[in-house]
Amino acid sequence: MFYHPQDGHGLPHDPFKAIISPRPIAWISTQDAIGLRNLAPYSFFNGVADAPPQVMFASTGAKSDQHGTKDTLTNIRETGVFCVNIVAEEMRNAMNITTGNLPREVDEFDAAALEAVQCDTITCPRLVDAPASLECRMTQVIPLAGEANFLILGVVSGIHLRDDCVVDGVFDVTKYRPLARLGYRDYTAVDTLFSLSRPTES
Repeated sequence: MFYHPQDGHGLPHDPFKAIISPRPIAWISTQDAIGLRNLAPYSFFNGVADAPPQVMFASTGAKSDQHGTKDTLTNIRETGVFCVNIVAEEMRNAMNITTGNLPREVDEFDAAALEAVQCDTITCPRLVDAPASLECRMTQVIPLAGEANFLILGVVSGIHLRDDCVVDGVFDVTKYRPLARLGYRDYTAVDTLFSLSRPTES
């Protein structure tokens, strides 16, 4: 089949997110200027450079108690910082709790019974049990086409790795099985690896 997005797909559910999958999940922690904490997952997320390390995520949609965006982006605009916490498969239920459209004053760490601690290089909380956390300083917020769509870019100023996930000098994703987003309400977890050598390395 073929369709123009502006004309609709004619299917029971939009296939777009299912096509671009699996997508890593950034469980982003922030706090506002007066210290109210927020934790929310974003699956339009990835690394964009490694020297220096940089990440991106996109915020889409808006909350009724915000002005054309969500708590995460409002907090980043106020403070200039955010932390990307990586989601382990065992954390899926807690992560799902934080997808709720909670009032701004509700602390998602508390709502999901998660432990937080302050980051080392930025004024922001991070998730204590995350397999890895990336402390980030926002570099750009770029408006995207459509209503309430924004691309947020950040440079990584500090990296936390959970000790049990570092094996023989390698960050081993099979130790925590990273959760990834598929389409619709579907998720997957990474537990199988294979390696390929580039032609120039053979």
